[in-house]
Amino acid sequence: MDLAYYPGCSLHQSSQFYDHQTRLVFSTLGIDLKEINDWSCCGATSAGKFDDFLAVALPARNLGIAETSGYHEMVVPCSGCYSSLLMSQVRLKENPSLLSEINRDLTAKVDGSLKLLTILEVLLRATAEAGVKERVVHPLKGLKAACYYGCMTRFAYDVPVSDNVENPRGMETLVEFFGAETMDWSYKTACCGASAAINDPDTAFRLMAKIMKDALARKANCIVTTCPMCQLNLDAYQERFCNAHGIYERLPVYFITELAGLALGLPIESLNMKQHFVDVTGLINETRIADDTLTP
Repeated sequence: MDLAYYPGCSLHQSSQFYDHQTRLVFSTLGIDLKEINDWSCCGATSAGKFDDFLAVALPARNLGIAETSGYHEMVVPCSGCYSSLLMSQVRLKENPSLLSEINRDLTAKVDGSLKLLTILEVLLRATAEAGVKERVVHPLKGLKAACYYGCMTRFAYDVPVSDNVENPRGMETLVEFFGAETMDWSYKTACCGASAAINDPDTAFRLMAKIMKDALARKANCIVTTCPMCQLNLDAYQERFCNAHGIYERLPVYFITELAGLALGLPIESLNMKQHFVDVTGLINETRIADDTLTP
């Protein structure tokens, strides 16, 4: 199955290994990702802070490229990019004059025919196919994951999304499908501070510490996410915010693609899992060794 693919800036820069994993896991599941030609930055959360028109126009350019290329669906792994593209799409549908104004300067016109998909939606659809459960050759026994969605599950407008924006469950469904344990917890949609880690680290570290403390209180031994910003913050700054707030334990922060790939039998080396700041391979190796000792 061919599917249009918008990686966004993070997956071509700070989270290149997420891009690599997404392509590898999807290929394993029989999904051929077609990166749209000449895509550009969607503006993410920054554009709207400076120019409301750009916040719609920047993602609209990418929507037009995908639509005029003949695609009907496009997967967007980054939560920020997905939110930006979806919000632009909704606003253009609700405002024909704005659509005309933006289309006037676009080579690839937006017609509103594209369906945007999160990485969770595509994985849920793929794992529901007959025979996929049998392909889970390394169930992730021993992992107790705090599924962290971040604050990008919420939108300023009424938008068509497939999960509950306050208490999403799609990631839990997938993690459990791959053999790990999940939990209910209070911070799954809390903000990690996002880019405030650069200009206001004290505030951002306080937010990250709250997330970490609650995950630890629920006896999680790892965190799993789909958002490149959330993953980077909780991983790259973990030592700093834990030290600043008296947290003595550390947790690996996985992308959902890593858990999917491991469960489907892909080698750790093929997933580029050593790109993390906090080690993520130790827990996997420990749980596999423990599971082997229990196998008759």
